[in-house]
Amino acid sequence: MHKQFLSFLLVLASWQTAFGLYFHIAETERKCFIEEVPDETTVIVNYKVELYDPRSNGFMPSSPGIGMHVQVRDSDDKIILSRVYSSEGRISFTSHTPGEHVICMYSNSTAWFSGAQLRVHLDIQVGEHAIDYASVAQKEKLTELQLRIRQLLDQVEQITKEQNYQRYREERFRHTSESTNSRVLWWSLAQTIVLVCMGFWQMRHLKSFFEAKKLV
Repeated sequence: MHKQFLSFLLVLASWQTAFGLYFHIAETERKCFIEEVPDETTVIVNYKVELYDPRSNGFMPSSPGIGMHVQVRDSDDKIILSRVYSSEGRISFTSHTPGEHVICMYSNSTAWFSGAQLRVHLDIQVGEHAIDYASVAQKEKLTELQLRIRQLLDQVEQITKEQNYQRYREERFRHTSESTNSRVLWWSLAQTIVLVCMGFWQMRHLKSFFEAKKLV
């Protein structure tokens, strides 16, 4: 039973939250991706750019002049990273505020190609999955069991950050709901007051009209 439980924990530790994809982009096109990240969490973005070759009707490694401009904005819309990288690279940043982080990529220049199409391979890793445990084990001279325990501890820490982030989102949603309900209540009261005032004014106006016509 204990061996099965330990095996289950090891499987959990080996899971990856990274995702790999590729997309096509033109020379003036801009692609953005939204990643929800807890605070104080490391994010690593690996990418590789390929250039369309009309002769082979496929994609080939791009020339050194073609790179990608990468811009990262945090949940407060502040730029935390903005620079031009080569056609293949690895980008790393750490979030300081929880929430949605926007990662935008676009080609750095149009001088090297005209109307060409690029294929960008993208891989985003968040949290403990952004750590290279092979180099950690080699650097700190950890045994396999120590490395697995280190992975489990990092995973528990990441789960704690995720739970704190979910509580933060819940609290923010509650504040938004309470603010919306308060505004709806005050708007209803304002409408009621306006209707009562209009009714009172109409009654006074009709009364003065009838008195002027000597009907009352």
